Amino acid sequence: MSAHGFTSAFAQELDAYLEFKEKMGFYGSSRIWYLKRFDRYCLARARTVFDRDTVEGWVTEQLAASGRYCSWMSYIRDVGRWLQMHGDTEAYVLSERWKAPAVRAQPYLLSAQEIERFFTAAAQLHAHSPWRWQAVAFFTLMHSCGMRTGEVRLLTPDCVDLGEGHVDVLWSKGSRSRRLPLSGDVVKVLAACEQVSRKQFGMSRQRFFVSAAGNQVTAATVGQMFNRVWDQAGLARLAGGQQPRPYDFRHHFAYANVERWMAQGKDVTAMLPYLARYMGHATVDSSYYYIHTSPDFMTSYAHITDEAQSVLPEAGFE
Repeated sequence: MSAHGFTSAFAQELDAYLEFKEKMGFYGSSRIWYLKRFDRYCLARARTVFDRDTVEGWVTEQLAASGRYCSWMSYIRDVGRWLQMHGDTEAYVLSERWKAPAVRAQPYLLSAQEIERFFTAAAQLHAHSPWRWQAVAFFTLMHSCGMRTGEVRLLTPDCVDLGEGHVDVLWSKGSRSRRLPLSGDVVKVLAACEQVSRKQFGMSRQRFFVSAAGNQVTAATVGQMFNRVWDQAGLARLAGGQQPRPYDFRHHFAYANVERWMAQGKDVTAMLPYLARYMGHATVDSSYYYIHTSPDFMTSYAHITDEAQSVLPEAGFE
């Protein structure tokens, strides 16, 4: 029986591939989700050879559903390379012609009023699932700690230390880990969520945030619940304009900190390494992408990207 529920002729190979990736530190559920779609495609069409027709047939069908090039193409391309390395020299590796340059989505700039109304609605969410009590805590970690959606989804109960007031983000993007201190208000929100979850699911749940079945929540579900809360709050959506997403809480965290430092008269250049470390960025340069969205940042501090003479303190937290 497949460890991941695969049922096609490639079930054994897909299980072995995922086991290999996990040993390399890659545990993302997105990879599994898309490979299950590929597995169902192959089963429905009795595909038994990992050739060009099979792979590109699935990619074409997937594109018709998604409407654009996405990072999921790298998953099936990687499977082909792995199969070749493990003896299947005829396995097809998805051509680079299917690869398109990555285009970063433009952030939706959340206002203070929108954030307040969002969390008011999240606290009164109409849902017959754990999201009824999890929504506020989940999105609070993104808003107040700048965590990535995937980082919040992967949190285990052991990584949330409410007594000491911190969360541990383990093996995140680029296999980097970090410890994030929490404010008293955030601790209270997480404690309320933990109390209900523990009562409903006991001490053995694998993730801090879970689905109705006790499993890890999916990225798609996070987006769906965000939209449900947004609409329940009666917040507007711009016709044809940039739509709000959960990730915009992370953007807001970055530029809100920069604006606060500017208001306090602090040297933003000197503070950026701390922001980069807290948000899990490999370099300070990665933080510029987030802070350039600040309405006031480009006007007041546009020159800092050209300055190299500042002495930056060591990035880290006590």
